[in-house]
Amino acid sequence: MRNRCLCLILLPLLLSVKVWTQSATSLDIDRIKRATVFIYQAESVNNDLVITCVSSGTLISADGLIITNAHSVLPGRQCAGDQLIVSLNVDLSEPPIPKYRAEVFSVDEGLDIAILRISRELDGRLIARSELPILPFADISGSDEVSLDDTLIFAGFPDFGNEAVATTRGTVTAFINEPISPRPSWFKTRAEIPGTMSGGGAYNSAGLLIGIPTNAPLGGIAATASCRYFTDTNRDGLVNASDSCVPTGDFVSTVRPIGHARTLIRGARNGLTVDITSAPAEPPLPLNPPRVSRLFFAPSVSDGAPSTVVGSMPNNTNSLFFFFDYDNMTPETVYELRVSRDGIPDATFSLPPVRWSGRESGLWYIGSREQAWANGAYEFTLLINGASAGSQRIVVGGSATNRSQFSDIVFGTIDQSGALVGNGSILPLGDIASARFLYANMPGGNPWSAIWYFGGVEVARSADRWSDGSHGAKVIRVAPNGGLLPGKYRLELYIDGALSATSDFIVSGRPAGPLPEIFGNLRHVTAESPAAARRATALASFPASIPALYALFDWHLLAAGTPWTLRWLVDDQVFFETTNPWPTVESGSDFTVSLANPADGSYKLQLLVNNLKLIEHEVIVGIGQLPIDRLARFEGTILSGRVVDAATGRGIPSITIVLIGADFTAGEFTWREDQIYDLATSDRNGAFHFPRPLAFDTFYSVVIEADGFIPHAADEFSFSADQPYADIEIAMVYG
Repeated sequence: MRNRCLCLILLPLLLSVKVWTQSATSLDIDRIKRATVFIYQAESVNNDLVITCVSSGTLISADGLIITNAHSVLPGRQCAGDQLIVSLNVDLSEPPIPKYRAEVFSVDEGLDIAILRISRELDGRLIARSELPILPFADISGSDEVSLDDTLIFAGFPDFGNEAVATTRGTVTAFINEPISPRPSWFKTRAEIPGTMSGGGAYNSAGLLIGIPTNAPLGGIAATASCRYFTDTNRDGLVNASDSCVPTGDFVSTVRPIGHARTLIRGARNGLTVDITSAPAEPPLPLNPPRVSRLFFAPSVSDGAPSTVVGSMPNNTNSLFFFFDYDNMTPETVYELRVSRDGIPDATFSLPPVRWSGRESGLWYIGSREQAWANGAYEFTLLINGASAGSQRIVVGGSATNRSQFSDIVFGTIDQSGALVGNGSILPLGDIASARFLYANMPGGNPWSAIWYFGGVEVARSADRWSDGSHGAKVIRVAPNGGLLPGKYRLELYIDGALSATSDFIVSGRPAGPLPEIFGNLRHVTAESPAAARRATALASFPASIPALYALFDWHLLAAGTPWTLRWLVDDQVFFETTNPWPTVESGSDFTVSLANPADGSYKLQLLVNNLKLIEHEVIVGIGQLPIDRLARFEGTILSGRVVDAATGRGIPSITIVLIGADFTAGEFTWREDQIYDLATSDRNGAFHFPRPLAFDTFYSVVIEADGFIPHAADEFSFSADQPYADIEIAMVYG
């Protein structure tokens, strides 16, 4: 049994310990820098690698997972490369050194987030995750709690990998909301963040990764001001404007909150990959240019729809949203919002060029809540791929007026008692659709009208004089010839010719209570192929180490193009979620989704339409619980130090220090993976840093073997909770 009576017992190793009294939430800039990587996307040309795009990135696991922006690592029109080179920081005072090649493990193009996995040595040889050295990585914040005026630290590379990793600071100046999630879509900052730091890390004052600084360089002529000529691509011996340009974008002022990436991160850390095998090949990109239409404002958003439509806002406005319809968008579309107040650009509420986050067509909004809008005349101008696509004006200021308005449209069917029933946004097939809306300050005799659309085409219109009182709720109906067909519908309500409220709903599935029956017969099987899965027997539990877990389901009356969501959870944590247009016929069976090599765990598949969960099914694999990650982070002591020559006191570079776990002593160490708690390598000055913290009041050992020096070891050292940071000096003796 190991003696636990001392905090630090020294064996032949000469070890001195200094403990400094920073708080546990102190910022460790060196640790942030060590977790930052530089990424080259390159194209193979005549056995040479030509750089096509660059970005910064952040290591998020000790076994080589990296988070960065998607647009600079995915092959596309602007970034045409097929190789990803990862450069690491060996010496924080020097430029990064190319070390590995990586592959894209998972990606969300709409969010512009990619998870890379180091997969090869620099020369192209495959490398298993278990063969990688333990790499420094960043801790991810467990929440999105960021407030206005909070200070953020941004890490990345200020040039094309020719300079050392750098950090800069800035404050949060605004939050921007879009319909991708209830949480903010973007943080805004006025920090000076070069374009090459796009894809790097944004950290809070505790050193936790809370976001990804992101820009979107424009292609074509618009790119000349935000790209660099880096390589002699035409082989004329010169690097100039005749060569291919590497886009970098302008300074970055937008940060994608890390909460939007947690699903991708969770799936990557558990090695879980999903394939929708029933969907046909992706259709070609739209040939028509992107366009926007029907631009208007709303004071708030309800389930993705405007609460009401406004033409002005009063004093003390703190919530405003700009809505528009869009068509022919792609993941490579770059969009921008320029906001001016009284003719002066307003950087707070503007959105610089970013990749498009939505689908090909639909209704979009951009705006903010709980932020003060100063009085003035605002103009909102949308730019698509650098060209103006539309603008709209609104005045903020003045006294609140009791204007006539409609608001808060919900859809459903009428039951036998005359009440509206349903979920508000999805109706089953039938003959009649009903809508309920609120009205306020409506004088008698005021002209109003309702227009219903199906698939963008008007199907019904009514116009009348108001006779229902000043305030209340009203129900109206539509009964198209031939009944309701599967697809997307829209209702617009007008007061005296001006749009006052609008909302969309979906018709799909068969009547089956409050929610229509769209999906059915959801089950899980295991098999060697999708074809075999459709013949396999459904089970509630599966043995460990199955090659694939398949989910199959039937569907009813779901029109092609209808947005639907597939969500997969393990142990009640989402690791995969995607929303796409329905890709196939209206009704069918055995739609198939596969999950490769699932680890032990409890797996649940959910199917949603319009953010409403319609069906779910859960099964068990193995013992029904994910294995504990031996590299999981926890609170503890951050250990760093320096290796020096005992005779001269000079730092010794390239020394590997092995930290041995609490279950083993130095004498028992045989280089087995389960014995290694963490590894560190000294830089050119002898400095080293363990990325993984040491658990408080837990005993560890250290082993050092280096050519030319006497091998040494230290056993039985630990740190208490009042020692969150420790610095040690290791003196090596020639032998």
